[in-house]
Amino acid sequence: MKELDRECKRLADIQAELFELSVKKLEMSSEVFVRRYMNSKIVRELDDCSFLDDSKTIEDIFIKLDNQYGKTTYGSIKYNHNSMYWAGYLYRCFSYTYEISSKRAYKLLPLKEVISLYEPYHTLDILQAIERMLEAKNISFNSEDNIKRDVEILRKIRAQNKIDNSIIK
Repeated sequence: MKELDRECKRLADIQAELFELSVKKLEMSSEVFVRRYMNSKIVRELDDCSFLDDSKTIEDIFIKLDNQYGKTTYGSIKYNHNSMYWAGYLYRCFSYTYEISSKRAYKLLPLKEVISLYEPYHTLDILQAIERMLEAKNISFNSEDNIKRDVEILRKIRAQNKIDNSIIK
């Protein structure tokens, strides 16, 4: 796991501002915006930190998203701009510190869940909030825990195969 360094905080601030401004500037719902963004080409530049070497603005990001997906007014539910700011910051810190893609971070922690935890978790340290969300979903990035979980899955599959084979005979 990486440290929450200056580079991460700069990227998190950019993404948080993007999420917050999406509520005010875009006509689509917050869910649609975040789904598009977290699966976009532009988010990969934030994932690999090359975004910091460029001179793109928030407006440029909105334009790139429109170019990739087309303009839309789909959906009407927009989340509070404070919770969207926090969600943007959280996703970037999660992706950066755990060294996973934004797409994977979004799949592990869907926006609706993140927003629902804004009130109880927004005062926590951002890494603590991420850790609590992962614990609640029984997700671990500890390799020892992952090995134990994988072994248990294999045991279940093996037991199921034994049952299936006995039925066939």
